[in-house]
Amino acid sequence: MQAKFNPLQVILNPPGIQFGMPGDTIELYVVVINQGDQSAVIDLYFAFDEVFQNLTGWTSSPRESLALAPGQNSDEVKFEFQITANALPGTYEYTLVVDSPLHYPQDTPITFPNQIKVLLKEQTAIRVNDPTFSLKPNTNPNKPLIFNPSESLQVEVIVDNRSYLVDRFRLNCPDLDDDWFTINYPTTGFEGPGLVSDATALELNPGTQGQILLKFHPPGDTLAGSYSPTIRLYSENSPDLVLLDLVYIQIPTNYRLDIELNTILGQVSRSFGKYELSLANQGNIVRELILSLKSRDEEELYTYKFDPTEVRLLPNRNAVANLTVKPKPWWRRPWFGAGLVVNFQLDIKDQQSLPLPNTLPQGTLVWKPRSWWQFLLLILVVLGLLGGIGFIIWRILSPDPLRLESFSANDSQITEGDEVALKWDIHNYQQLQKLVLTAKGSQPIQPITYDFSNGIPEALGKGNANEIPPCQVQDKQELICSNVKTGVKTKGNYTFDLQAFYRNGIQLFSPKNQVASQTTQVEIAEKQIAEVVSFQADKPLYTKGQNILLSWAIGRPLLLAQIQIAGSADDGTLYSEPIIYKFNQGNITDPKLQKLCTQQNQQLRCTNIPLAAYKAGKYAFEIKAFPNNGSQKTSFKKTESKIEILPKPFKIVSFTINGSEQPNLVLKEGQSATLSWKVEGENIQVKLLPYGNDVPPVGSMKLPVNQAFPPQIGLLVNDISGKQQPQQRGFAITVLKKVEPTPTPTPTPTPTPIPGFNTIPRTLPRNNSPFKIPLPQR
Repeated sequence: MQAKFNPLQVILNPPGIQFGMPGDTIELYVVVINQGDQSAVIDLYFAFDEVFQNLTGWTSSPRESLALAPGQNSDEVKFEFQITANALPGTYEYTLVVDSPLHYPQDTPITFPNQIKVLLKEQTAIRVNDPTFSLKPNTNPNKPLIFNPSESLQVEVIVDNRSYLVDRFRLNCPDLDDDWFTINYPTTGFEGPGLVSDATALELNPGTQGQILLKFHPPGDTLAGSYSPTIRLYSENSPDLVLLDLVYIQIPTNYRLDIELNTILGQVSRSFGKYELSLANQGNIVRELILSLKSRDEEELYTYKFDPTEVRLLPNRNAVANLTVKPKPWWRRPWFGAGLVVNFQLDIKDQQSLPLPNTLPQGTLVWKPRSWWQFLLLILVVLGLLGGIGFIIWRILSPDPLRLESFSANDSQITEGDEVALKWDIHNYQQLQKLVLTAKGSQPIQPITYDFSNGIPEALGKGNANEIPPCQVQDKQELICSNVKTGVKTKGNYTFDLQAFYRNGIQLFSPKNQVASQTTQVEIAEKQIAEVVSFQADKPLYTKGQNILLSWAIGRPLLLAQIQIAGSADDGTLYSEPIIYKFNQGNITDPKLQKLCTQQNQQLRCTNIPLAAYKAGKYAFEIKAFPNNGSQKTSFKKTESKIEILPKPFKIVSFTINGSEQPNLVLKEGQSATLSWKVEGENIQVKLLPYGNDVPPVGSMKLPVNQAFPPQIGLLVNDISGKQQPQQRGFAITVLKKVEPTPTPTPTPTPTPIPGFNTIPRTLPRNNSPFKIPLPQR
């Protein structure tokens, strides 16, 4: 049959499938030849789907219009396809439409289907002579191959050897396990003539094409979803050439789940019903199931337990859950007949709300009737019930007597300052008329009466704000009272007596005015305080300016609030203000004292605590320990003997005549002598001899030198308290007479000084009293 003549001839360049990567621009060139007998206007445009639109980003097709005379060729018309940067690998289809509706309506439109293949970024650039391959059918993310579990999914791989050499090609799917796919290489019909076939590869002559069959058969436990395995073609001549493509496969979801309930023990009397639930996931999704039961009867007369209660099943996996069912309540068990039938049905929930079978298994449990001997037990129960009713009536007519079960103190031994609290327990307190509490002991106590005529008195039934009432009722018959205050706090021994008086007329067979009583003993001990065990100084004699080192031991230091140390003389004069060391729960707050004190065996021992000796005299020192528990008592102790503080030793620092300290001096008559002295010390008396008058410790005096000038001058220092020896220092003086011009006087012999003398006894006319001037040896 002769082909129909078409007045329009279209030439495409390139003529076949085009390759590109994400972000590339692909160009298509079109030439149209008008072979008709008339001029024509020809339109060029594209037809494509939404998938191709997403690939190129086109919102509408680009169009070109050509006006061609008969026999005229058009210039090349270029169309550009800009592949988006995020395009997924795959084969995308489009159609070029050549249309001339005005001039050749019978012969147009002419369509040219074509494809753009988006390559993986990992693929190497394809040169002109490099081999290529394509897949049939074509796939992309929006046009996947649908897998049917009943048959394999077959894909044809068309290989084009564009080189000038014979090449061998192998195919592989690196993303998949071997059980996912099978590769069949053709043995005949695709090789060139004279070539030996190889079933493990495809051999192609230069410029020829061949086919490789790729079959996909995912394992049965493959999960439903979309898969995009990579297909790689290896060229033996170009081993470094990376030829890749993706095939998009959609595995539909299969929700098949097989459930079977098997009865192990379906008729019970006292034990549990036992069942086995078998679950088989025949689908291709993971199932997470929660197992439960629901009743098929009006009432739910059972309890049940699944083990496990939740099951997770992978595709093509089985699981078994044990179910135990127990009928209830016990009184619903039949006494005779065929037994009670309990009907139930499985209630399975999928945690992901996936579809479940429309019909779930049902089960039945038969609760067998009771044994004949249980009728006898029922009769005994009825008889016991009647006896119990009779006993209750008897108890109403003859109630239990009032009983004072217990009476005691919260603590039989307490410390002074704490209040005695009592507790008691009275059974059948409704028969109580009143309670009378009396006490004998060191402190006189008035009897306390609690009147129960109108119920529990307010003093016992109501506590203070935020406090529990002293008395509470338990089991409607028992009155339990605790922590009942008595007001007794003084030390001593006490005997408390509680008397419980019956209500008149309550007991039918009891005497009227019956009384129940109990007593209890309480001892209030004197409050303990911190006690001073020892207190002493390291020695009895000190010199002013030294430190008096005191040491002490105090028992029960946790009760210590503060320590006070004070000293006093015989006449009551205080040595100083009392020294106070404070404590916090037995802990020393003074950091200096902390270093000198230790606690051992509940004793605080402080050693060599310094106290400045700044005041001379004899003093008795005393330590007092003040308690922190509110007690008014204090423990104290004095040093065994008085401590004497001596004044600092005095000394004559200097004593000069005219600035000289030489013990033997020669003075000229008519001159003046300046006496200067300085004495250090306290509580001293300084005298200037031979004049005998008291002078200040530091001073000076100017005297004229004449024949009446004393031959000896001394400084005498005495300790007023008499504790130190006197000190003296003096000079031996020789006075030279003044030389007159005429007549020449006969020189008076100068007395010879006595060096190194200790005392020079002389009798002076002043005060008509003899005195001695001891002079130090030099």
